[in-house]
Amino acid sequence: MPRDSAVVQHSATLALDERVRARRAAGEDVVHLGFGEAGLPVLAQVTEVLAGAAGRNEYGAVAGSPQARHAAAGYLTRRGLPTEPADVVLAPGSKALLYALLAVLPGDLVLPRPSWVSYAAQAALTGKRVLGVPIPQQAGGVPDPALLDDALTRARRDGAEPGVLILTLPDNPTGTLADADLVAQVCAVADAHRLTVVSDEIYRDLVHSASGPRPATVHSPAHHLPERTIVTAGLSKSMALGGYRIGFARIPRPDIRAAVIGVASEVWSSLPAPMQEVAAYVLDEPPEVRDHIAASRRLHGAVACAMHETFTAAGAHCRPPRAGFYLYPDLEPLRAHGFATGAELAGHLLDRHGIGVLAGAAFGDDPSALRFRVATSLLYGEDTEQRSCALTSADPVALPWIRASLARVRDALTAVFQGE
Repeated sequence: MPRDSAVVQHSATLALDERVRARRAAGEDVVHLGFGEAGLPVLAQVTEVLAGAAGRNEYGAVAGSPQARHAAAGYLTRRGLPTEPADVVLAPGSKALLYALLAVLPGDLVLPRPSWVSYAAQAALTGKRVLGVPIPQQAGGVPDPALLDDALTRARRDGAEPGVLILTLPDNPTGTLADADLVAQVCAVADAHRLTVVSDEIYRDLVHSASGPRPATVHSPAHHLPERTIVTAGLSKSMALGGYRIGFARIPRPDIRAAVIGVASEVWSSLPAPMQEVAAYVLDEPPEVRDHIAASRRLHGAVACAMHETFTAAGAHCRPPRAGFYLYPDLEPLRAHGFATGAELAGHLLDRHGIGVLAGAAFGDDPSALRFRVATSLLYGEDTEQRSCALTSADPVALPWIRASLARVRDALTAVFQGE
């Protein structure tokens, strides 16, 4: 059995989602801020493509159909990452691709701390050690370059073999985006230590500050280390297709690509044929897809920024959100009220105030820190009608159901800061 695999538990994000849903089913009124589901209706044209492909029940090529790989290559090329269809591998979700990469790439895993919950768990499943390096003050998703070099040197001295660095651009859990200079500094250290970089760019199309239909501010490490950077992405966030499980990766090195395809052939065989057609349609980016993503980006930004104002007004410290639908507030001032850990604070918010958040310890953060992740994307409505209204609204924060959730959080924070 791989080292530490016996201690891998139910994903913290999925477990919290199931607990909150169970409470709601039992009649409790819970504001669900604990799960990173995009929370939007499926674009009608996507539904039509899927319906038209329903009869496609054959196995397909392991790496993906020619049409889907060509579309993914075009998508990446339009974002400044020249890509050939042969460089692309599709899979049932980018999560599967990340696992396959950790299974085939040599060396232990280097992670920013905090980072998405599944990276460290997948490393444990593949027998890799995890070296956590704190994020810098500016943004999450990358390790502090001033700390990274020393951490790698010490890790080797202690018997580890750092080989893989995962970056998240934009970041989950902090909702921030490392700028070009910060990415360049991290890549310089990675280059000096001969690390393979895996850049998880699944939120790249949801940068709030971008203008026009496509964000232009994500600076991929592939620009600095083109032969040693693997980019992963998918459609679960920008298109709210989490349940469709469509992921893809840009793997420039043929040997690594062949190894990943080998894992895929023995684990998932191929992305289901109907989803290949959806992928080809979406990644070709017809006007309706671009418009849908632009509307999603505006909605995510508006609600995340409103929630940021709610937390900071209450007295929390929090980096402003720049992408996606996450915040990562620090409620250290509440230490005086007797809270000892982030999990204790998160439990109090859920049990006493009906606010569901996920403690920072789940993301590799210091358990004693009073930090947690807030996901705002399930506030858009309880049904398709409300979510569609939120998506098209010029002022989604003013919608009654979104305004009510923000008020619930504001009142809960006021009560907690008053010691209630």
